[in-house]
Amino acid sequence: MNLYRFEVTIKEELIHVIIAADSDEKAFQLVDIELEKRFLKMPEVDDISLYEKRKINNGTGYVLSEF
Repeated sequence: MNLYRFEVTIKEELIHVIIAADSDEKAFQLVDIELEKRFLKMPEVDDISLYEKRKINNGTGYVLSEF
């Protein structure tokens, strides 16, 4: 299992999406699903970039920081 960090650009706004998945393909599919859950109407996505990918096990952590 991997933990993926995506950067999604919508109307020049950067949104971070974190996904746990078994494959890259499944992770990209789950990004769309999570965005649909977040917004009443699915916005036009300008870009989806895979920013980081890590193997995860019990006890694996992830730090998000603006600096």
